[in-house]
Amino acid sequence: MSQDYYATLGLSRDASEADIKKAYRDLSKKWHPDKHKGDKDAEQKFKEINEAYEVLGNSKKRTQYDQFGSTGGPGGAGFGGFDFSGFQQGDMGGFGDIFESFFGGGRGQRREARRGGDLQVRIAIAFADVVSGVQKTIAIEKQVACSDCSGSGSQGGKRTTCSQCSGTGQVTKTAQSFFGTIQQSVMCDKCEGSGTVAENPCKGCSGNGVKREKTQLTIDIPAGIEDGQTLRITEQGDAGRHGSPPGDLFVVVMVEPDKRFTRDGNSILSTLELPLLDAVLGTELQVPTVHGDVALKIPAGTQPGQVLRLKGKGFPLLSSSKLGDHYITVQVEVPKKLSRKERELYEQLKNQ
Repeated sequence: MSQDYYATLGLSRDASEADIKKAYRDLSKKWHPDKHKGDKDAEQKFKEINEAYEVLGNSKKRTQYDQFGSTGGPGGAGFGGFDFSGFQQGDMGGFGDIFESFFGGGRGQRREARRGGDLQVRIAIAFADVVSGVQKTIAIEKQVACSDCSGSGSQGGKRTTCSQCSGTGQVTKTAQSFFGTIQQSVMCDKCEGSGTVAENPCKGCSGNGVKREKTQLTIDIPAGIEDGQTLRITEQGDAGRHGSPPGDLFVVVMVEPDKRFTRDGNSILSTLELPLLDAVLGTELQVPTVHGDVALKIPAGTQPGQVLRLKGKGFPLLSSSKLGDHYITVQVEVPKKLSRKERELYEQLKNQ
């Protein structure tokens, strides 16, 4: 982990849950890919925002992050609270630039070269699907293990030890610098770090071990998901070459708007046009919600702009059974035209 999740969301470490949610909503809207089409920097920023919220928006993950500097346990933090996670990910700051100039990228390059690439797709779901979650089956084109050679890159699956690195997948390079003599183990370019080479390269994949194909994948969209939030599906990206680990699939969830409702966090907002007499005398109506039609009692003397609450009729909190509320703003309808009889009745009320 090379980024500070609090800094990514522009928050201090004592930020409340409400602060985290608000920061996420504001930033995800600002950096949404649809507002920056073709801007790779904006896509990366959007991905970082979602990654930060995935951790800080989950109380358990946030506790681990605050304690260890990562969500994976004590290994993410080092001596005296110093965070060595950047070194674990191959990010060595200014020293990384020095090693890269001597050795062409160092260890970080080796790790990325062997792992399959990450992919990103967008999935649209209906507004009501947020209530209980939904499954979506998508078709994507990605690198998959070659079926002709079972991903080995060699016909018959036979591979031999790489002569350049003697099967280690690494070679040692030496360079002189102002630090003195520097030695660094880097990826073997002949076998691409695998330690073996194809004895008889597969014709189906040209010895790469992977081919690009269309495949179907079923995605579970959790209840309570927010518009623009990204799900990370591990190991569902491009397959790695020669049996190396696959990349991940990032799914950006787009929630389609609803003409009747708007969302504010886990709350649902709507309006109700109410006849004048019903507002004066009170009544009970069936009103639509994301959970279906629900009886709503209108108190006598309800005022224009008054907000009525339907408890527990909003969206669920992500990864929780707790439900938000539905707030209905009353708009009182004042008749523009009256029949003669209606006018007489209103005159009688006026003169009493």
